[in-house]
Amino acid sequence: MPDTVLSLRPADAEPPEGTDSSLPTLKAFTVLRAISTSTRPVGVSELAVLLGMPKATVHRIVRMLEREGLLERPEGGRRYASGGRLLGFAFDIVASSVRNAPRHAILEAVSRRVGETCNLGIMAQGCVLYIDRVEAAWPFGLRFEIGSRVPLHCTAIGKLFLGSLPPARLEAVLEATPLDRYTDNTITDPDRLRAELDRIREDGVSVDNQEFLAGVVCVAVPVTGSDGTMAAGLAVSAPNARLSLKQALQHAPALREAAAHLSAMMRAEGE
Repeated sequence: MPDTVLSLRPADAEPPEGTDSSLPTLKAFTVLRAISTSTRPVGVSELAVLLGMPKATVHRIVRMLEREGLLERPEGGRRYASGGRLLGFAFDIVASSVRNAPRHAILEAVSRRVGETCNLGIMAQGCVLYIDRVEAAWPFGLRFEIGSRVPLHCTAIGKLFLGSLPPARLEAVLEATPLDRYTDNTITDPDRLRAELDRIREDGVSVDNQEFLAGVVCVAVPVTGSDGTMAAGLAVSAPNARLSLKQALQHAPALREAAAHLSAMMRAEGE
């Protein structure tokens, strides 16, 4: 997964008509935009060069944004990434419109087709964040709200994201993330998890065989963004008493078809 290339106006270029680049609010917004569009944490010196700002100014802005919870330093390092409050703002924007968005209709169609709950999740702050969900029309359902966060190492969508990471970044995530046990089936051994991720990369489909919730199985496939990298995971989940893992895997073609539609939609939005 290559780092995002930031295309920013040079320091000596004229600001766009009708704007004032000296406004503190716009400077803070520029810093937020640079960090939120990068696929990795960014340091103050790098930001100063990219944005054409004095290093002292960038340092003051990022410290202020960190105090407000809009930025954070992963593992207490010296580089900055999107903070929980900024992600919360982004989620609020998505949640306010997602019910009427075409992609929600795709999830509804998948849920009707397979007869089970369908989820769409992204990776945020070391976990899976559900950004949309359609519950199955059964008396017994899996009651996760949009905005719920679940672990990476023991969920189908989470393992898809782990499998999509470059080797160095994967090792950094595994080193920083405790592989907590949630059920008897949770994979807590790093070597076993690496082997599972190798299989996922080869098959293009991930499973949660009662690894996060006892009695619940899940199958997920990737949704790619406009740059061709994994942007989200599309999954179907159900109680094992109603749908075995073998039966759930039979729905993989329907998930891939829906994921292809979602991917095409994301590419169109990115053009």
